[in-house]
Amino acid sequence: MIVPMESLNLADTFVTFLALMGPQKVLLSFARLAPALDIRSMRLVAWACSLAAACVGVVSALIAPWLTSFFHISSASLGLAAGLTFFIYSVGLVLGLHFESLAVPDADEADTKHPLRSGFREMLLPFVVSPLAVAADLLESLTAHGWAGRWVVAGAYVGVTAVNLVCAWVLTPLLRNMHETLLEVLSRLLGILLAAVGVQLFLLGLSELGALPGGSGH
Repeated sequence: MIVPMESLNLADTFVTFLALMGPQKVLLSFARLAPALDIRSMRLVAWACSLAAACVGVVSALIAPWLTSFFHISSASLGLAAGLTFFIYSVGLVLGLHFESLAVPDADEADTKHPLRSGFREMLLPFVVSPLAVAADLLESLTAHGWAGRWVVAGAYVGVTAVNLVCAWVLTPLLRNMHETLLEVLSRLLGILLAAVGVQLFLLGLSELGALPGGSGH
């Protein structure tokens, strides 16, 4: 759930991002990559991806008002788009479709001679520039009061990427030995939860447009 403007603070925003882009989502992608790379390479990939993801989140949070203004995107439209993205992605997880694998080669084909480049490419869509995370980042930033509020959003985003890094670093040996069946079960469970988030975001967007009772309208 996107935190309302009146209650925006670091703890609330952190929890929101943790629910949407925390270890429960990112570790599944790392686990699919882990069998193709050794532990040292996996940890190097985790560092690089976490740093890049944090930079993307900070920039998105700080420039959100100007970015949406430049493209003439309202917060309601962004909410609707984010809701649809969440829902489509979650349905894919429930059905066993992994959209990130459509954009990059299979993790089993990762280039072990260039593990950082290969691993970074694999994690680009699910983690570094995750559509789900970036959409939530922009929405949170648009509810913020000035620079102080946007820095709160940026800080919360960085905090969650740090949690993801620590979990990936510590659990790398375990991820390398996770059974494919367990990964599929966890993916489908996550998909059900994200589907509910997508529906909620879509309804919030409709409400802001005045299409639902109690909506603000324009």
